[in-house]
Amino acid sequence: MKNAVPRPSLGPPNLAALVVAAALLFPACGGDDSSAATHPGPGDAGVDAARSTDGGTAGDAGADAADAGGGGGDSGSPGDAGAGDGPAAAGLHVEGNKLVDGGKVVRLLGVDHAGSEWACVGSAGTNGYAFFDGPSDATLVTPMLAWKINAVRLPLNEECWLGINGVNPTYAGSNYQTAIANLVALFRSHGMYVILDLHWGAPGASIGTSQQPMANADHSLALWKSVASKFKGDLGVVFDVFNEPYLAAGNVSGGTDPWSCLQSGCTATLQTPLTGTYQTAGMQALVDAVRSTGARNVVMVAGLAYTSDLSGWLAHKPMDATGNLVASVHLYNFNGCTDATCWNQRYAAIAASVPIITGENGENDCAHGFVDGYMTWADGLGISYLGWSWNALDCSSFPALITDYAGTPSGFGAGLKAHLLSL
Repeated sequence: MKNAVPRPSLGPPNLAALVVAAALLFPACGGDDSSAATHPGPGDAGVDAARSTDGGTAGDAGADAADAGGGGGDSGSPGDAGAGDGPAAAGLHVEGNKLVDGGKVVRLLGVDHAGSEWACVGSAGTNGYAFFDGPSDATLVTPMLAWKINAVRLPLNEECWLGINGVNPTYAGSNYQTAIANLVALFRSHGMYVILDLHWGAPGASIGTSQQPMANADHSLALWKSVASKFKGDLGVVFDVFNEPYLAAGNVSGGTDPWSCLQSGCTATLQTPLTGTYQTAGMQALVDAVRSTGARNVVMVAGLAYTSDLSGWLAHKPMDATGNLVASVHLYNFNGCTDATCWNQRYAAIAASVPIITGENGENDCAHGFVDGYMTWADGLGISYLGWSWNALDCSSFPALITDYAGTPSGFGAGLKAHLLSL
């Protein structure tokens, strides 16, 4: 989601302003424009069982995910084969336009769980107060299982992972890495896939307290080399190398084509609260950083316009010898593509070529008509989807799927829960 500067106490945004801003930020169906303006979402609130065709699930990741080798676990379990453990077919991988694990076609159907991008930096970047929002033990996982969730997406903060630029060391560096790895291991022990996403980061000596237009060349490659090294032993962990690029003519320097910038990097304008310009890291460099570790894990590659636009995705797809790349889509009721006509126009042809994971799906009206329609459409094309987000926050301004960590659904979350239970 489009998180802005966080703070521990949350307050709702002005919804009218959110809707107006969204109309300006997102093109109507078929458009290809995006903006450098702050994207509405959880930041305005103050913080900003692997389903297969026959019900199969990913294997146990084991308890040693905090080790440098990553998720470890049973070498014979689906999803646990590393780069040196045999063919990619031993774990989650891409075959044509499908995700396959242990010989079974699977879709990732679940939720995002936000908080690990903001809690470690607090409101000022140096006043982190926690690793996560809410619990990080069985009380988090048990309600998810009751919804038949098989995948969870966890946002990462670049500076917290790397322990740089003055972030609170209590919640950074090895402490943050261990907390993330332990939560990954918990999800994996219940047969759930985990997506790790670079959500917040900043170049130079700055701290990521908001979303920038693209990953940065200063630190993002080091982050992915570190993350991939830690989790390459578990192919049930997916790497979403950058959350939501919003490169466009207004924030890319020198007339660079935004799709070329996305692929290869360029100079771009920083987003508030940062100022000036910075060198971005392109998707090719991010994929190369992951593969340089020997990791064969599936990698999600985003498009433009907060990854609602995939019009240039196939033409700018990074090279990857493993073939384990998928397209990342984020889709909300306020980002200009709200019906099957638009979804067919934007995504159907790509879904015929590569797997699509809808890493974020949601609506800001505390209802579920939009997500119901999208999930039904996505089911027909074998597209994966995750609802934003499993946090006990506001169902309109965040938007949140639950009202408490016991798993009580919000009006929006009721739709996702009912749909998953119906499959």
